[in-house]
Amino acid sequence: MILSKILMQMPVLTPDTTAANKIQEATNAVTSQVDSLANKLSPDSIAAMTPGKLVDQFKYLDLGTLVTSLSSQIISLGLRILAAILIFYLGKFIINKIYSVVRAIMVRKDFDRSLASFLLSFIKITLLFLLIITVIGVLGIETSSFIAIFASAGVAIGMALSGTLQNFAGGVLILLLKPYKVGDYIEFGELKGTVREIQIFNTVINTYNNDRIVIPNGGLATSSLKNFSAEPYHRVEWRVGITYGDDVDTARKVALDILAADERIVHTESDVKEIEPLPEENENEQPIEELMPWWKRLFHWHRRRSEELRETHEAHLAALLPKPNYSPSVNVESLDESQVTLIVRAWTEIANYWNVLYDVNERIYKEFPKHGIHFPFPQMDVHINS
Repeated sequence: MILSKILMQMPVLTPDTTAANKIQEATNAVTSQVDSLANKLSPDSIAAMTPGKLVDQFKYLDLGTLVTSLSSQIISLGLRILAAILIFYLGKFIINKIYSVVRAIMVRKDFDRSLASFLLSFIKITLLFLLIITVIGVLGIETSSFIAIFASAGVAIGMALSGTLQNFAGGVLILLLKPYKVGDYIEFGELKGTVREIQIFNTVINTYNNDRIVIPNGGLATSSLKNFSAEPYHRVEWRVGITYGDDVDTARKVALDILAADERIVHTESDVKEIEPLPEENENEQPIEELMPWWKRLFHWHRRRSEELRETHEAHLAALLPKPNYSPSVNVESLDESQVTLIVRAWTEIANYWNVLYDVNERIYKEFPKHGIHFPFPQMDVHINS
């Protein structure tokens, strides 16, 4: 009777209500145990905990809940490590492909070897750095501190090496824009010589006395310089002084005869050697484009069209420039105090410049007196009063 009364006083629970209450009680128990464990493992509690208290606390620890929590954390960490490994190897594969494509483009475009090696190394190191930062982010590590450290180090290094970086930037510009190349004869300020080597930071030239001069690239990239070897032909000038009373027409005829006798001198525009055009394709041969796949033919047509447009543009610019008069000339330049100055001009290839200059100088000195042309020299008349 007593048992039946007690059962009648208890609330009747449906199956759904009983299951929901059990789930809520289990969740609350797990949460309270985790919070209790976190509080107990805080730095303050650990510092104040004695071995006896530690044993008492672990008596009430639910090992099942702890194992479940650690297992989930280990599985999450393992998945992150696996994703980081996959991203690393995939990124490394992509970096190698980009490296190969850029290297092939540089070889096709005939980049300077030193510049190409530096740019390839710079691109590879930069991409690897970005890949490492990405992998660190996938692992859950904060990457902003790493980026801030590298940025600060870059600013400090840039300030310490400002002059060196300026020379480096100048070297990159020189190797890309190519205002001069190895073998050219250049003049920079008071320095003249043949370019022996173009380095990343400096340019090495050799003078005619075989003196080696090292010039920083920063000044060469930002200042004006004279490149004597940029054009295939160069004009040579001689200034010859004759005395007053000599026949200018006779002097002109003798000078023109000297120039006409030298085969190294250009006499008419037809003597100028032009670049030979490419040989025309044989109509019986199958065009190269037809032997290519359709996608290669598309890119090949685009490249060929770009080259045609570039050649047309260069021809238009060349037509706008004034054409030089390649015929030798002798003119009266000035009437000075004790002489009449003649200027003799002629064109020759850059390789013959110095030999033509010195040889014609000697021939003028030998031939003019034979035709009654005198070279003046400084003289002073002194009158003595007795």
